[in-house]
Amino acid sequence: MENRTFGRLGRDAGAVGLGAWQLGGDWGTVAPDDAHATLAAAVDAGVTFLDTADVYGDGRSEKLIGEFLAARPGHRVTVATKMGRRVPQEPAAYTLDNFRAWTDRSRANLGVDTLDLVQLHCPPTEVFSTPAVYDALDTLVQEKRIAAYGVSVERTAEALAAIERPGVASVQIILNAVRHKPLDEVLPAAAAAGVGIIARVPLASGLLSGRYDEHTTFAADDHRTYNRHGEAFDVGETFSGVDYATGLAAVRRLRPLVPDGWTMTQFALRWILDQPGVTVVIPGARDGAQARANAAAADLPPLDADTHAAVRAVYDDLIRPQIHDRW
Repeated sequence: MENRTFGRLGRDAGAVGLGAWQLGGDWGTVAPDDAHATLAAAVDAGVTFLDTADVYGDGRSEKLIGEFLAARPGHRVTVATKMGRRVPQEPAAYTLDNFRAWTDRSRANLGVDTLDLVQLHCPPTEVFSTPAVYDALDTLVQEKRIAAYGVSVERTAEALAAIERPGVASVQIILNAVRHKPLDEVLPAAAAAGVGIIARVPLASGLLSGRYDEHTTFAADDHRTYNRHGEAFDVGETFSGVDYATGLAAVRRLRPLVPDGWTMTQFALRWILDQPGVTVVIPGARDGAQARANAAAADLPPLDADTHAAVRAVYDDLIRPQIHDRW
């Protein structure tokens, strides 16, 4: 698999990683054996970057990854976790003492002394402009609790604020064929600063897989059921904030653009990989077959200019008026 460099992190990563939210919960139940099989398929296919969070299954995702990697001594996998969503979302919670407690818990879950990369998990906007927060993160690096830190954001303005901070190694942001706003400023700014871009929600919660229609139903414990209107967390995390019916209409226009022999999922991932400044894209997977198919997108050729223009036209016609200014 093609490797790309996180400039400030000082590490390379396979261009397609694995998002491990599904392994923790909120997408329906995944049995431990199935989770381990998914991780094995991804890593065997060349994935070297796993993204998780302390809140995914209240630590379940981290623990599963820790068990899996402990059985593979000598692995060259980078694990990025996130912290901050297990407490009420108040800026006052983002303190050094809390950071120590949160990272100690993740270190125990993952079975490591030093976490590879820790990201603030979509904290309140004020946090991104608070110098003491970055001072505390620098202290964690000095104490070797973490090797590096980054941020996961909801809004482009938050990403731009974080990129200005010299210690920030990565920005994780929603970027996909129905979420284009980061292309305007965030990706160029990150590239200029040597900050890695982790593209999350790459399939718009599965919408861009092309597998869903008006008759699809999701389990009660799946956020695509209980968070469609932002009832539990930011609505941008579910279908990228796009109204479901509008998303289906966009998918129907995108489908004819998929090259012969590709899946629509691979098309959606390749579109992201073609964007200058993207370091790694982190699709989720519920089983080994999905993980292998996702990884294969890194080996496909770039899309041509006409296809990229057509994707942009779909966005401009259907999606831009609805969500472009929101995040």
